[in-house]
Amino acid sequence: MNKGKFILMLHAHLPFINHPDFPQFMEERWLFEGITETYIPLLKVFERLEKDGVNFKLAMSITPPLMEMFANKDLKRKYEGYMNKLIELADKEVERTKNENALKHKMAKYYREDYGNILEYFNAVDGDLTKAFAYFQSKGNLQIITCNATHGFLPLMMHIPQNVNAQIEVGVNAYEKHVGQKPDGIWLAECGYEPGLDKYLKRHGLSFFFVDSHGLWFGDPAPAYGVYRPVMTEEGVFVFARDPESSQQIWSADVGYPGDSRYREFYRDIGFDREEDYIKPYIDGSGERCNTGIKYHKITSKENDLNSKDLYDIDEAHEAVKEHARDFINKKRDQVTKLLKEFDGVSPVITAPFDAELFGHWWYEGPLFIEQMFREMNEAEELNPYTPREVIDTIDSVQIVTPASSTWGANGYNEVWLNGSNEWIYRHLDNAAENMINLASKHYQAKGLQERVLNQMARELLLAQSSDWAFIMTTGTTVEYAVNKTKTHLNRFRELKKELENDNIDENKLKTLEWIDSIFDDIDFRVYAKEI
Repeated sequence: MNKGKFILMLHAHLPFINHPDFPQFMEERWLFEGITETYIPLLKVFERLEKDGVNFKLAMSITPPLMEMFANKDLKRKYEGYMNKLIELADKEVERTKNENALKHKMAKYYREDYGNILEYFNAVDGDLTKAFAYFQSKGNLQIITCNATHGFLPLMMHIPQNVNAQIEVGVNAYEKHVGQKPDGIWLAECGYEPGLDKYLKRHGLSFFFVDSHGLWFGDPAPAYGVYRPVMTEEGVFVFARDPESSQQIWSADVGYPGDSRYREFYRDIGFDREEDYIKPYIDGSGERCNTGIKYHKITSKENDLNSKDLYDIDEAHEAVKEHARDFINKKRDQVTKLLKEFDGVSPVITAPFDAELFGHWWYEGPLFIEQMFREMNEAEELNPYTPREVIDTIDSVQIVTPASSTWGANGYNEVWLNGSNEWIYRHLDNAAENMINLASKHYQAKGLQERVLNQMARELLLAQSSDWAFIMTTGTTVEYAVNKTKTHLNRFRELKKELENDNIDENKLKTLEWIDSIFDDIDFRVYAKEI
């Protein structure tokens, strides 16, 4: 009996944010929340599945900035301090909620125990979460893939080939440094593809990548099996496409599982609810209110505003997880049965890519859903979990297709990263890239301080290119920070360029930048001088 093959693909990414010159910095909480709510919870799910002998397979991109932050000593130290304060707050909440409400008290005790376990796990692996994930890769349960260096948006770099090549080569090198082997596949930032990108992937030994559904739907020629079998580009690189049904069932704001009334409400947090004097030691040092992670309310319904949400019951939410995991696998079984009939018995491949941070950070119960999903799939005869490499190894014949220009995100064609709110950044990024290419060729033999300056210029350029800044400018969340990050990295690039050209390098300032913008300590600026 032919079966369906299911690929869960988690894209784990955060921009490189490191402010070691500040005792704490609000945006560093993005990493700390990701570790606490997504990355370690996922690792603990994998441990439980392994212990129980459950067959689980998935793919996960851990982007170079995230790997670099996992390895950063200053951020590790800050994370421990962050968790110790959070545990202190949870202790206070356990005492305080004794006299407030039984459900609140139940959750306060849960948080206190959970945070203690999270910190214990972090210390047990010495904060090296990349190595912790790599263990499951060595066991065959997980395939870790890379991403381009700083999540730069490649479709808007295609007119400067060295730009694209540097983003991919540095990303491949970072993976090898942290994981100890070459990557097999890549997640292109924002799932952004432009015809011709595959030649850069082949150049660096990458075997596969992913596109959104319409990347194959409008491919040339049209794929015989739609999005339900990988295809190959003319350069010999495999392409997997997103299954829209899986996305709707989990991702949809209207009908997706995370919107169920029983799940925890993300936007109601004691960082905003508690009185200022009480909560002040546990929020940002500026006094600005922010999430602590301690939340006592459930989604309830869309009609309820934040102030009228009902209290959260974690046992009720766990029952919802079981229901939804069972429903999801039943829908996948039905989908496979239908596709097998449509494809005359050819096994369909259902690829379900998501931001990893959806599971745990945004959807608190998400890691448990993944665990329960694999447990349910273990009992299903119609489909099995696979890694992308395992799927490729089962394929006897493959159709050659040129995927269409595409991205994921709103409307699917670049506009999240190129619109009236952010278009101004690209002429400056292009100008810096052209300068980097010229200076890399001119100073190819540079040594000593000159080499260090050129390497730091490469770091500043790559950091400025992060697609996160353009994304934030579009979504309107922390726009001031995104604009400042773009301008700061570009200004640092220009200042270093001026010092290099005037042969007047300030070594102390250079040391400071090497400390603050410390990504890719082994970078070689000559990547920008390569013939493409």
